[in-house]
Amino acid sequence: MIRAHVLICGGTGCTSSGSKTIQKSFEDALVANGLSEEVKIVQTGCFGLCALGPVVIVHPDGTFYSRVTAEDVEEIVKEHLLKGRVVERLVYNDTGDAAHVEPEHASLNDTAFYRSQKRVALRNCGVINPENIEEYIAMDGYAALGKVLTEMTPDQVIETILASGLRGRGGAGFPTGKKWELARNLVKDADQKYVACNADEGDPGAFMDRSVLEGDPHALIEAMAIAAYAIGANRGFVYVRAEYPIAVARLEIAINQAREYGLLGKNIFGTDFDFDMELRLGAGAFVCGEETALMTSIEGRRGEPRPRPPFPAVKGLFGKPTVLNNVETYANIPQIILKGADWFRSMGTEKSAGTKVFALGGNIKNTGLVEVPMGTTLRQIVEEIGGGIPGGKKFKAAQTGGPSGGCIPAEHLDIPIDYDNLLAIGSMMGSGGLIVMDEDSCMVDIAKFFLEFTVDESCGKCTPCRVGTQRLLEMLTKITEGKATLEDLDKMEELCHYIKRNALCGLGQTAPNPVLSTLRFFRDEYVAHIVDKKCPAGVCKSLLTYSIEKDKCFGCGMCAKQCPADAITKTDYVAPGKKLPAYEIDPNKCVKCGACVGTCKFKAIIKG
Repeated sequence: MIRAHVLICGGTGCTSSGSKTIQKSFEDALVANGLSEEVKIVQTGCFGLCALGPVVIVHPDGTFYSRVTAEDVEEIVKEHLLKGRVVERLVYNDTGDAAHVEPEHASLNDTAFYRSQKRVALRNCGVINPENIEEYIAMDGYAALGKVLTEMTPDQVIETILASGLRGRGGAGFPTGKKWELARNLVKDADQKYVACNADEGDPGAFMDRSVLEGDPHALIEAMAIAAYAIGANRGFVYVRAEYPIAVARLEIAINQAREYGLLGKNIFGTDFDFDMELRLGAGAFVCGEETALMTSIEGRRGEPRPRPPFPAVKGLFGKPTVLNNVETYANIPQIILKGADWFRSMGTEKSAGTKVFALGGNIKNTGLVEVPMGTTLRQIVEEIGGGIPGGKKFKAAQTGGPSGGCIPAEHLDIPIDYDNLLAIGSMMGSGGLIVMDEDSCMVDIAKFFLEFTVDESCGKCTPCRVGTQRLLEMLTKITEGKATLEDLDKMEELCHYIKRNALCGLGQTAPNPVLSTLRFFRDEYVAHIVDKKCPAGVCKSLLTYSIEKDKCFGCGMCAKQCPADAITKTDYVAPGKKLPAYEIDPNKCVKCGACVGTCKFKAIIKG
């Protein structure tokens, strides 16, 4: 009889930290201690607190162990699973200290990271074994599909999704029900229709869709089948990044299991509804996250966007009506069908219903995956869930929407996050990447970083994106090198608006957003780079200077030994109270590598 379950995170983050080794150690330790028949090990998807991996949770008490190593396993087995005593030193608490933790308060749900969350799209991640269809079914899996096929008409399904207020979680926020309605009604006599899933998230720092695919792949399959029924399709495609091997493997397992159980294929649930699906692997082109480029790639051609209209609902895959949503959008569908539109609308805001998943990263204590109701403030996410900025640093900005988004400054920390509020301040929801920056970040350099990404990823089909973003990058580079003029700021802003108006697809149209938002909220930093030839954050290498305060220098010479350019030499000056001559840096030889700063124990070297 099973009396305890050991849940081990099998997401990409924890896998890279060695969770497979830990799982094998648990299996061996359970056998050695005679517990293999009483304790079951379950490999799950992501729990969310990626910074604390590998993560292990012991049920039924829900004790949350973080940063577990193979050497810790024997202690957990002997103390917790044999004697019922929590291993306190491995239990995470909000301070991160190994302080005393009562067993009843050792659960992940008792942490500040989880208390403010509401998991809908992530409801099964970290709860079930994603490679076992029976565990998904035990969590009401495929009940929504059964309901729509046996109790609802396609029009009723679409009406439910419309009433829920669900908007696309891939970036633009288009109403999901409206998209389905168009695909069903605009071309009713189509001989073939398709449903497709955009699992090609390419934003730097984004891993929301990957985590859903790794932790709950059957939710996507069920939702795509529901969408196919609603619009009259019988075939589906999932376009997923080849760089997601765990997600791809679990999707393939889930699709095969669904076929074996009769949940894909012919006459599903004994009805006349047929639906099957397959995977298409992307080669890593960011532009293939744009819907028309994605469909072109599925068709076997180079992934380039095409003009709209016609929109995919009329002429999509292979010229046929197509519905395309991203993974997170689909992950909400089964719960909306089972619990109703009013339930979904009870979360979030009037115009942005439900929850949103964010990949929280950057200068933040609790990096990981969070899901919160729309309308949650940025401050709640950063300070309560994220645990604040490490090292006592101040919050400076948060980047949302990746290369297509903008930077939110500290003055907007209390903004409720939803589609409309973010657009109003020059940012956007995007797929859900949320990168936090502290006071040591240079906003000009941040804009340059995202623009470099966009320039590299531009497909080159249209001139505004191919040439315009390159010119923008050249202007930003001039600024970071101290070679620009104030007139360049006006030219840069004018070019940004030109690109937004004239680029062919969403990648080009949104490429200037990081530049425009940093110009809007951090213009003083641009001016400092241009006028003062200084980078206030001390990041832009060309504008840095290194010098030694001779009165603080003890003459140890360690900085000179570390200098790769022989730019540091001994002087004749001996500081008061010191015994050895001080050193100095030749600015003409200095390559500004910063090696000397890290070497000096006396903090005599100034970077400015």
